[in-house]
Amino acid sequence: MSDHRFSIKKIFQRRETQTVFKSVRVTSQVVWNLFLIFTIIGTMSLLFVGGAGAGYFISLVKDEPVRSYEDMRRDIYDYEEATEIYFAGNDYLGDLPSPLERREIPLEEMSEHVINAVIATEDEYFEEHNGIVPKALLRAIYQDFSNASTQTGGSTLTQQLIKNQILTSEVTHDRKAVEILLAIRLEQFFEKDEILEAYLNVVPFGRNASGRQIAGVQAAAQGIFGVDAKDLNIPQAAFIAGLPQSPFAYTPFTSRQQGEAQVKENMDAGLNRMRTVLNRMHSRGYITDEQYEEALAYDIRANLAEPQPSSLDDYPYVTDYVRSRATDALAIALLEADGIILEDIDDENQRDLLRQRYREEAQRSLHRDGYKIHTTIDRELYDAHQKAVADYSDSFASSVSGTRTNEQGEVEAREFLEEAGSMLIENGTGRILSFVGGRDYEQENYNHATQAERQTGSTIKPLYTYALGLDTGVIQPGMITPDVTYFYPPPNDSTQVRNFDRDHRGLITARTALALSRNVPAVREAEKIPHDLRRETLVNLGFEKFFPNDSSFPHPSTALGTLEMTVEANTAAYATFGNEGQYLEGYVIERIENSAGEVIYEHEPDPVEVFSPQTSYLMIDMMREVLRSGTATRIPGYLSFQADWAGKTGTATNDEGHARDYWFVGLNPNVTLSAWIGYGNGHRLANDYSPRLQRLWANMANELYEVNPELIGPSDQFQSPGGIVSQSICGISGMLPSDLCREAGFVTTDLFNAKYVPTEVDDSLERVNYVSIDGDLYRALESTPLEFTNEGISVKEEYFDFGEDVNVASFMPESWSSLIPDREAPDNGKTPDPLSSLSVSSNRISWNNHHEEDVIGYRIYYSIDEGTDFTLVDSVKWDEEFTYSGHDGAYYVTAVDVAGRESSQSDVVIIGEYINPEDEEPSEPEPEPEPEEDERRRPEREQDNATKPEDDEDENNSEGNEHDSNNGNGNGNGNGNRNRNNNG
Repeated sequence: MSDHRFSIKKIFQRRETQTVFKSVRVTSQVVWNLFLIFTIIGTMSLLFVGGAGAGYFISLVKDEPVRSYEDMRRDIYDYEEATEIYFAGNDYLGDLPSPLERREIPLEEMSEHVINAVIATEDEYFEEHNGIVPKALLRAIYQDFSNASTQTGGSTLTQQLIKNQILTSEVTHDRKAVEILLAIRLEQFFEKDEILEAYLNVVPFGRNASGRQIAGVQAAAQGIFGVDAKDLNIPQAAFIAGLPQSPFAYTPFTSRQQGEAQVKENMDAGLNRMRTVLNRMHSRGYITDEQYEEALAYDIRANLAEPQPSSLDDYPYVTDYVRSRATDALAIALLEADGIILEDIDDENQRDLLRQRYREEAQRSLHRDGYKIHTTIDRELYDAHQKAVADYSDSFASSVSGTRTNEQGEVEAREFLEEAGSMLIENGTGRILSFVGGRDYEQENYNHATQAERQTGSTIKPLYTYALGLDTGVIQPGMITPDVTYFYPPPNDSTQVRNFDRDHRGLITARTALALSRNVPAVREAEKIPHDLRRETLVNLGFEKFFPNDSSFPHPSTALGTLEMTVEANTAAYATFGNEGQYLEGYVIERIENSAGEVIYEHEPDPVEVFSPQTSYLMIDMMREVLRSGTATRIPGYLSFQADWAGKTGTATNDEGHARDYWFVGLNPNVTLSAWIGYGNGHRLANDYSPRLQRLWANMANELYEVNPELIGPSDQFQSPGGIVSQSICGISGMLPSDLCREAGFVTTDLFNAKYVPTEVDDSLERVNYVSIDGDLYRALESTPLEFTNEGISVKEEYFDFGEDVNVASFMPESWSSLIPDREAPDNGKTPDPLSSLSVSSNRISWNNHHEEDVIGYRIYYSIDEGTDFTLVDSVKWDEEFTYSGHDGAYYVTAVDVAGRESSQSDVVIIGEYINPEDEEPSEPEPEPEPEEDERRRPEREQDNATKPEDDEDENNSEGNEHDSNNGNGNGNGNGNRNRNNNG
C-alpha cells in the first residue's frame, strides 16, 4: 500500500501549501507584560480546571477496557459476515440483508474527488490531528453545557468511525468520553489512509434508488448514480460527501412505502448541501474556478440511478420480522453473556440505556458475525397464507386518499390500501407458523400483523369479561346477563352503554350475549370483577406493553375493545384458550447459532396460568355458539372442510361511529387463526362486515388446510378437562329449579364449572293474581276484585333491580311471555263511564269492550219482574266473551276497573216477557174434593216451583259453556248462561 499512501500524502501536502499563516507584530514590552499576566493566570487555571476536568474524564472512562490493536482492527475492519435465515425444518430462506447495504473497496478504488470532498466537509484538520480537534471539542462541550441553540458538533472522521463501528449512538457524556479515548488510541494504531478507508466503507449515505439504506462510498456511488466509486465526478462526489450529516434529509430518494422508491419532487435540501461542499472544496483549493462552475451547473436529477431488485423480495415481511425479533433475542443473549439482568436494575433510565445499548450491539453483530437464524415459519403454510389474500384481492375495498408524515416531518399525500393482517399460532407451543403482514410490501413497508396497533373491538370480550366472569363465578354460560338500559359507572354515569344496533335484547344468557356480541352485558358483568384482577389478567395475557400511561386502566370501555394491540398479540392471547388457560407468548425465533455452529440463543417457553382449564373449555363452548347462531354464522358455509372451530368477531369504530377495524379470531384444538382488515390511516370501512371478513378468514383456512389438513382440520374435538358438568337450572336465576320454575317451564340445562354449580333452590318466583289490560299482563292491585283476576307466576318484586327508570317488563324475552311481569296495572284514577248500549238476541245479551283501558270486567244484574229488585247474577272478566244468556226478565251491566271502581248501570234490556204481577187476574180454581193431608201440601210446593225458571238443558250441556247458578236474592231468580273465551 506504499504507493497509495504516497498519493494520499501528496493530497495532504498540497493542502498544507495552500494554508496561509498570518502573524501580528507587537512591541516586545507588550508581549512581555501579557506573557507574565497570562502565565500566572493560566497556570492557576490549568491546575484547577485541568485537574478537575481530568478527574471527571477519568471517572467517565474508568470502566472501559484497554483495547488491543487486534481488538480495534477486528471492530474497524470486520464489516460483516452474512447471517442466514431458515424457515422451519432447516429450510434455507436466504441471507439477511443488512439494513445498510455496504460494498467494501480499498482506498485506491475511490475517486480522489470524493476523498477531497469528504475531508473538506467533515474534517479539514484530518491530517494534523491525533484523533480529536481540541478547539472543536471545546466548542462542542461549551454548547452542550450552556444549552446553546446551535450545536455544531466536534467529531473528527476518526471519532465518527469509532461511533459507527465500536460504540452505540446514544448521546451521553460517558459514551462521548470513551469515543475520545478510543479515537486517540485508534490514531496510535493506524495510518491516516487506513482510517480514511475504513470511514469511507462504513459511513451511512441515506437511501439508494431502490429505497434501501446504504453505507460506504461504493454502495452510495452505485446506488445513487449507478457508477463505481472510482468513477465519481466532482459534482457527484460533492453530493455524496454532503449526505452523512443528515442522510435521509439529503437523500434524493423516498422510502419504499409507496411501491418502488421514487425520486423526491423537492431535492433542494440535498442540492443545497452539495453546493456547500463544492464551496468548501473550492475555497480550500481542491478544485479550480472552472471546475467549481461546471459542478454547480451539473444536472444531478438527470444522472440518478435506476432501482435494482433485492434477492429477498419474495419474503420481505418475513425478512423484516425475523430481523427485528432476532435482534431482540440476540440482545437478550448478549446481556446474559455479560451477566446483566435488567429486572435487577431499579433505575428505569439505566435499564432503558442498557436495553438500547445492547440492542444496537445486537443489530451490528447480526449483520457482521455470520449467524444462522432458525425460525418457526413454515414456508408452505406461509405461501398458502399469502395466496389466500392475493386471491381475495378483488373483494377488498378501493384505496383511499390521505396524508402521512414522512421521515423529515413533512406531511405528504398518498394512497392507502384496505389492508389485511393475519397470524397462525400453534396453541400448545406459541410457535408462529405463518402470518400475513399486508397486501403489498412495496406499497406500504409496514407489518400489519406485528407492528400496527389497532383497537380489537368485541374480540376482547372472551378474554376480558367472559373468561374472567367464568373464572370467578360471576357468570356461567346459562346464567342471565341483562341486556337492558345501562349507564357507565361514575364519572361517566351520564353516558349510556350502546349496543351496535342501538337496541336491547333484554334478559338473555351469557352464552347468547356473547354469541350476539351485546355490549351492555360485557360492560355490566366486567364491572362486577375487581379492578386489580382485570388489570392483572391483561398483563398476564401479554398486553401490558400496550397499556396507556394511566394507573386507572382498565376502564369500563376496555370491555368493548378500546385497547389497541397488534394482531400477533391478540392471536397469542386467544391461543390461551386452546392451551387449557396457559398463556404462551408467540415466538418466531427458534434458535440462533453462531458461525461456529454453537447455539447462543434458544427459545424457552414461559407459560403463565391465566385461566383455569375449566374456564377455557367453557369459553370455547360459548364461542362455538358464535359460529352456530351468532355473528359468524357464515363461516361454516364458507369452509371446505369440517373442524371444531370456536371464535369471536370484532368491530372497532371511529369517533363518528363508523367501522374502521374488522376482526375474526378462531381456534381449533391445534391452532389459532386470526384475520383483520382496515386502512392504515384509520379510514372508515364499508358496512359489509359479515360477507367480507368472514369469507377472507375462511379463504385463509381453506388454503392452509390444503397444505396441512391434520393441523388445520383435525378430526379431534376440544376435550373437556374434567370438572365440567351439565346442570339443570332455573333459567331466571341460575339456581336449582323450584316447583314453580318447573311449572312455569323455565328449567334450562347448560354447562357449568363444577366449582360453581348452584346449591340453592331458586326463590325468584311467586304466585300472583294478575289481569290483562290492552293485551299486556299486570299484577293485580290490592283493590282489584278477585273475580276479575287469574292466578299466575311472576318474578318477585325487585328481584331484577335495574334502576327506577328501567321498565323490566319491556325487556322480558319472548320465551317468558307466560310470566307475569313485576309491574302494577295502570289505573286512570276515575270511575268508568256506563256502558253505552247492550244488544239482545234471543235469550242472549252482549256488549262491546269498554273504551277505557283499565276496565277489566263486567257485572250482570237481573230482575224477573217489575216488582222484584235487580240482583247480581254473574260477572264476566277480561278473558271471556262479553255476553250473557239468561231467561225472561230485565238486565243491565256495569263496568269494573282495575281499582275495583264500578260504573253506574247501563240501559236496561229485556229478554222475553217482563211481567207486572199487579196486572195479572187470578183464575178461579175448579172445586176439588178435599185431599188427604199429604195431598194438601202438594199445590203449595207446585206453586213455589212455578215461580222458578226451568234450566235450559241444551245450554247447560253445550260444549265450551259454563252454567252458573247464582242465587242473588235467595229465591233462585236470574239463572243464566255465559260463554267464556280464555284470552290470557
